[in-house]
Amino acid sequence: MMFTSSILSLVLGATSVLASPVTPTPTLDKRATTISCDSWGSLTTGGYVIYHNNWGASAASSGSQCTYFDSLNGNSVAWHTSWTWAGGSYNVKSYSNVALENVNKKLSAVSSIPSTWKWSQTGNNLVADVAYDLWLAPTSGGTNAYEIMVWLAAYGGAGPISSSGSPIATVTIGGNSYKLFYGLNGSTKVYSFVASSTITNFSGDLNLFFKYLTSSQGVPSSYYITSLQAGTEPFTGSNAVLTTTAYSISVS
Repeated sequence: MMFTSSILSLVLGATSVLASPVTPTPTLDKRATTISCDSWGSLTTGGYVIYHNNWGASAASSGSQCTYFDSLNGNSVAWHTSWTWAGGSYNVKSYSNVALENVNKKLSAVSSIPSTWKWSQTGNNLVADVAYDLWLAPTSGGTNAYEIMVWLAAYGGAGPISSSGSPIATVTIGGNSYKLFYGLNGSTKVYSFVASSTITNFSGDLNLFFKYLTSSQGVPSSYYITSLQAGTEPFTGSNAVLTTTAYSISVS
């Protein structure tokens, strides 16, 4: 996630790296279940894992973030996260997300990955993205080699990991237009589809993104899906709240 090509190597995408805890300040929603206001926490419900992960918080000069579970209705989960971060303008501070874990299914054996995501974002002076984060490994349960991001929104100049700072293609998938970027996060190959306009009510087949990459970008169809995540990556901003009112995903 970058602003200019000169700092591409400095900013990493969402990872499992943990950061030092910061003092939480957001006002709690008494109707919700607090997952965490520290550096890490998770809650498992309805086959999903909701993660609170302030992995990049050490880059901030001040700030905090809390993540909450709101409800589960069938296979549709609702959750939200509130944050304020200052300093470290070019660094992602966290990735609170909902995940479908241990998928371990070969791309060539997947027929569809239907997902819906209804969300809203409020806050001041936001620099952040709202994105799916999809992971591929060469073997079932293996180490991830590809990170596929689908950005539904980019605020305040936030941009994806990119080797050149420019898109390598513009594609239309599921009726929406995306600019495609490519770069490296360490040794992990990262493809990022950035929506041309914000999509707050997504409904589509995520397998279409994989099919495009295997047919047009050389991603091996023999690779395995390990994890499918959806959440937000904040850089800076104040009094921000990402609210997911309905989220679902499945693999067939």
